[in-house]
Amino acid sequence: MKVNLTTKQIALIAVFAALYFILSLITPYIPAIGVPEIKISLEALIATIFGVILGPYLGAGAAFLGAIISWMFTGALPTNLPFVFSPPLNALASGWIFYNKWKLSFVMFTVLIVAFLFTPPVQPLATNWYIAVAVLFDKIIALLLIIPLVKLFKGKMSIGKTAGFFFILAFIGNEVDNMWGSLAFATPIVYQSLFGMDTATVQGLFLISPFAYPAIRLIQAAIGMVILVPLVNSLQGTDWLWSKDNIISRACKKYQVPPLSSQTVSP
Repeated sequence: MKVNLTTKQIALIAVFAALYFILSLITPYIPAIGVPEIKISLEALIATIFGVILGPYLGAGAAFLGAIISWMFTGALPTNLPFVFSPPLNALASGWIFYNKWKLSFVMFTVLIVAFLFTPPVQPLATNWYIAVAVLFDKIIALLLIIPLVKLFKGKMSIGKTAGFFFILAFIGNEVDNMWGSLAFATPIVYQSLFGMDTATVQGLFLISPFAYPAIRLIQAAIGMVILVPLVNSLQGTDWLWSKDNIISRACKKYQVPPLSSQTVSP
């Protein structure tokens, strides 16, 4: 398939990738529990914003370029390389949902979850089911939230509903990010070759604190919501959004209500 990028699109990818890199320099990292070599980058939450503003494909490209540059300038450690795909998958999933292609996000997320069930730390599933539950319970919740999320805007628009939408969208995007990280880490070439761990050690790490990572994703989702609500309200109907045809614009058009930026919040 031939891909034609305009000069403007290339420039946008470069600018947003640079933004990602700058945030990676000033944003604190959280070491993964039990694996300090793996750093949870809080700036990865911006990938959701990339997907909404630039669309799924340009957003994923910008997130990937930004993650690669960040990886190169922060030591280029082989142990961190498999996880540079997490932010672009976040942008891809978030963009697909926002631009009315939620089924693609649902399928991609489902494939990642199912693939994890066939990794050595979970097999045989009949014996190690509790490991799968510890790792996947929040991801499955996020997956199942996709369908009610896209139905959320069948009613009339409001500031509160928009905030809720972007909170859930950012949570889903960051859970996709986390799902890729879990899948990559559960792959023998990663945990054996890069980290020098055996399967039993990885199983123990997956069980240490299954609730810590969902809490981080909720914090990221809250920050993403605070950024996205005013940003999208300002850009709605302009050429800055990847497409004027998105979930919010369709709801406004269907119910003939003004843009959110012109609404007031009732006391």
